[in-house]
Amino acid sequence: MIHYHGLPMTPVIDMVKAMRARHAMLSFEDARQIEEAAEVCQSIVLDNGAFSAWRQGKRYDFAGYQLWATHWLKHPAVEWAIIPDVIDGTEHENDQLLAEWTLPNAVSVPVFHLHESLARLERLTAYPRIALGSSGRYADPGSREWWSRIAQIMEAICDDDGFPRAKLHGLRMLDPVLFSHLPLASADSCNVARNIGIDSAWAGPYTPRSKWARALIMMDRIEYHASARRWDARGAGVQQNMELLG
Repeated sequence: MIHYHGLPMTPVIDMVKAMRARHAMLSFEDARQIEEAAEVCQSIVLDNGAFSAWRQGKRYDFAGYQLWATHWLKHPAVEWAIIPDVIDGTEHENDQLLAEWTLPNAVSVPVFHLHESLARLERLTAYPRIALGSSGRYADPGSREWWSRIAQIMEAICDDDGFPRAKLHGLRMLDPVLFSHLPLASADSCNVARNIGIDSAWAGPYTPRSKWARALIMMDRIEYHASARRWDARGAGVQQNMELLG
């Protein structure tokens, strides 16, 4: 599994030290560190920024994002881009955005919102990778309702052996409590960038003072864990990646 850490991480010098040879996600809504990240990260993926724009009540720049993604996907470190989506929109609205997107499927990842129909999820398996976004009643990852819906989704998209028919990316799911239970190919979170600057969260005589050292500690703890090899409905919500142990 690939662990994508959301940027920006400030100050930029600490980001450069912490993210060298790691994997990053850059958002169109705040891409100020993409040039530095492209030079030091092992790989980068592009987030459409729709969630940030939606929370801020801003009008989304679809054309601007598509131009930005087209440009950066030429860089050898940039792997794929999330296709624009309407967070609280209808399936028709989101399908329309897929139709207007002009980049190849190989570098394009559609978002399946957990409140959408399983029929739409089935249609999205035409893409090599699908991003799962928590939404609606299932907006709180890890809640009882969320796990119940995830179980339905896994049953729909996995074969009889529990292997997904498309690679799955977990949006805001870079938490071992979540991804160690799921057969995800990748997941992302801004948790590290948000928490390295909260001094009150770091206490004790061995507290690292530099933000990059704090980032290394957090990323090491996250990256120590892998995703589940396959889905097993018998352990929904309490699975562990025990197959690695034989």
